[in-house]
Amino acid sequence: MFNNKNNNTVSKTTNTQSPTLNMISEGTTLEGTLNSQNDIRIAGKLKGEGITKGKLIVTSSGVVQGDVKVAEADIAGKIEGTIRVTNKLNLRESAVIDGDIYTKALLVEEGAQINGACRMGSDSTKLETSKDADFAKETAVKKEKEK
Repeated sequence: MFNNKNNNTVSKTTNTQSPTLNMISEGTTLEGTLNSQNDIRIAGKLKGEGITKGKLIVTSSGVVQGDVKVAEADIAGKIEGTIRVTNKLNLRESAVIDGDIYTKALLVEEGAQINGACRMGSDSTKLETSKDADFAKETAVKKEKEK
């Protein structure tokens, strides 16, 4: 009655997609470069560079000892290194940043600490090429000319 030629085929429902969140749990230390296409959540420690086209989340117990290059970031822990964020950087009240920040947009909660320079805006990629020492020299030269 029903002439279905696909009676013998087996439906495959396996998921071939990779996980959308990479996690470093509390009590875990990773040494080296962490490079991902997806989001990264760090509750432990990363000793090295963190790179993702997704979002970086560092919990209050999380520590990153190295540079970070990400699309977005939400930081509640500690980062010791340069942070480069393509879009928005959110610093929670418990965040401690020991390094320079380059971002398009920045949201800082009361209590967050930034110990370094901060460059913002859509031209932040251009600004990162100028060094603070070069800026200081230019400022010193301008002050001497004004005297």
